Amino acid sequence: MLLGSQLRRLREARGITREAAGYSIRASESKISRMELGRVSFKTRDVEDLLTLYGITDEAERESLLSLAREANVAGWWHSYTDVLPSWFPTYVGLEGAASLIRVYEVQFVHGLLQTAEYARAVVRRGMRGASAADVERRVALRLERQKHLLDQNGPEFHIVLDEAALRRPYGDRDAMRGQLQHLIDVSQRPNVRLQIMPFGFGGHSGESGAFTILSFPESDLSDVVYMEQLTSALYLDKREDVAQYEQALKELQQDSPGPDESRDLLRGLLQLS
Repeated sequence: MLLGSQLRRLREARGITREAAGYSIRASESKISRMELGRVSFKTRDVEDLLTLYGITDEAERESLLSLAREANVAGWWHSYTDVLPSWFPTYVGLEGAASLIRVYEVQFVHGLLQTAEYARAVVRRGMRGASAADVERRVALRLERQKHLLDQNGPEFHIVLDEAALRRPYGDRDAMRGQLQHLIDVSQRPNVRLQIMPFGFGGHSGESGAFTILSFPESDLSDVVYMEQLTSALYLDKREDVAQYEQALKELQQDSPGPDESRDLLRGLLQLS
């Protein structure tokens, strides 16, 4: 996905059509589209030819992009879980693992990177009705594995605005919800985590379009990516004008929500009531 976005940006900057790009690597227009969406593997020769077509002659820049191509062709640790994942999600897991900053607005439930095992189990069972117990456990295991990156010493910055609705909506039994609330209190005190709660009392706010995630990467020349999950697919937006709108919406959510300390107090109050 990262390399595909870069290739699309370079192609568009030169005013080259997908059809012309495909011709240059002896392929179809649809293959260029799949490459730019990160849905096919990358042959080094194809990437080299495209970079030449797009006027990229600087060796350092070429090597940086070719390195992305090599990395894209190496199966990630999550590859063994693809049998229990929707087809669009492995791409997200790869992007999440590469991000240095993850910014989120969540409304339906606690974000996967902050879920306890019991809470995650209840969420997965609800979303995978009819799935075997083994498949549910594998999905939960993947979620917990993703969390290791967040909790690592060199983990990404994670800024989340969590709607109060997600905290009020029960997943699992009373003990599962209490455990989840306590976990949020604990993890919110980590130096790389900024957790804010958007309270019911605020009323309407800029998160009206629903949950979304903005992923930023350590390489300055890589575009931010907005991820939004749907019932049967997901959207990945990386055009600057699209990303800017979601950044503004999240900025307003952060400004309108209580700060991290006040949000922790809100969590403690909910825990006492549960």
